[in-house]
Amino acid sequence: MAYRKLGVDTKHRRSMLANLTKDVIINGKIVTTETRAKEVRKFVDKMITYGKNGDLISRRKALAFLQNDTVAVKKIFDELAPKYATRNGGYTRILKLDERRGDNALTAVIELV
Repeated sequence: MAYRKLGVDTKHRRSMLANLTKDVIINGKIVTTETRAKEVRKFVDKMITYGKNGDLISRRKALAFLQNDTVAVKKIFDELAPKYATRNGGYTRILKLDERRGDNALTAVIELV
C-alpha cells in the first residue's frame, strides 16, 4: 500500500493521522492541508467499515487505532455505522480551499457525506 510520509517520522505520522481521524469522526468535518486530507480519508473509511462489521474484533481494531478513544468508537458503532449501512464505501468528501496564509499550503475540508 502506497502512502505519504507527510514529512514526519513514523510515530508522529501515525499519531497525527489517528488524531485527524478522531476529529473527523467526532466533529463531522475538519480543515487541514490537502495532502493530509487525502491521507486521512483512507483511515476514516476503514473505521466506518469496522463499525459496519460490528463484531468485537472490529471494535478492538478501531480502539487500537484511535488510541483508546471510547467516545469516537462509540459514535462509529452506534451512529455512523447504521447511517452508512446501505452505502458501499466513499463516506468522506474532500473540498479544496485556497492557500493557507503564511506558508501558502493548499488547504481542504474533509467531511463525512
